[in-house]
Amino acid sequence: MTAYGSFPGARPRRLRTTPAMRRMVAETRLHPADLILPAFVREGISEPVAISAMPGVVQHTRDTLRKAAVEAREAGVAGIMIFGVPEDAKKDAAGTAGTDPDGILQVAIRDVKSEVGDELVIMSDLCLDEYTDHGHCGVLDAEGRVDNDATLERYAEMAQVQADAGVHVVGPSGMMDGQVGVVRDALDTIGKEDVSILAYTAKYSSAFYGPFREAVGSSLRGDRKTYQQDPANVGESLRELALDLEEGADMVMVKPAGPYLDVLAKFAEAVDVPVAAYQISGEYAMVEAAAEKGWIERDKAIAETLLGIKRAGANMILTYWATEVAQGLGAGR
Repeated sequence: MTAYGSFPGARPRRLRTTPAMRRMVAETRLHPADLILPAFVREGISEPVAISAMPGVVQHTRDTLRKAAVEAREAGVAGIMIFGVPEDAKKDAAGTAGTDPDGILQVAIRDVKSEVGDELVIMSDLCLDEYTDHGHCGVLDAEGRVDNDATLERYAEMAQVQADAGVHVVGPSGMMDGQVGVVRDALDTIGKEDVSILAYTAKYSSAFYGPFREAVGSSLRGDRKTYQQDPANVGESLRELALDLEEGADMVMVKPAGPYLDVLAKFAEAVDVPVAAYQISGEYAMVEAAAEKGWIERDKAIAETLLGIKRAGANMILTYWATEVAQGLGAGR
């Protein structure tokens, strides 16, 4: 037996003794207002369509999207990020359905705005990939490459029709050089100075996007490595960060979240604007699949992934579990 007096004076385990003690001294806490719900709305369907690679997530009808927005608001979720899924016949090389005032995304924005008003932050994906027949995030040149500057003109049009529909925040996600500045100018030109920009500042070319492509009915041919970031690079993300802030980004994002927590932490340390992280489809699918196999405890794993993202510095987390987690947090008060 160890002699009295030789025990360590500092015993961190004292602060882990009971659930109440651990809750009291927790350094990181999730709150419903930390969460944003990504949601898909599909044109031309009468019932929600399940996404096979994302159990529990659907392509919404206009009516069920309204209901999902209300449910998110009631749970205390901060916002909803809407992705439009047009009919295949409306896709073309220029993604014109994305700038049609009566296109599915613009109609859905108006639907949600009429349902929840300003009580939920309504966000919109500002990108062409859902609307092009080639599936790329921009228009192509004669050699089949994504034309950066021609794409920016399309993004400016998209920003304006989304703002006219009533969106609070646009999310330019295509990783075109100069996109934030062009979108800001386009919004200001039509008197939409109050519409915020959530910049997809560090969007990596990731293997974890697979289920998302089913969710938006992607027609992608090839890959996006010439415009999305190389997973090997961190310094490049910091350069993108400086450019986006200079161009007028109100908020910045890292996507995906889990594999890039180091980048997220660097962003959080470097800026004084809100930092978002997107827990993407593949991150969601891995947890759901492992839980279905009985290999992990689903609810605990979900909470741990979200805590890790927030601990790394995220002020906001886009996650497909947003409403479910927010409801659980509310029940535990």
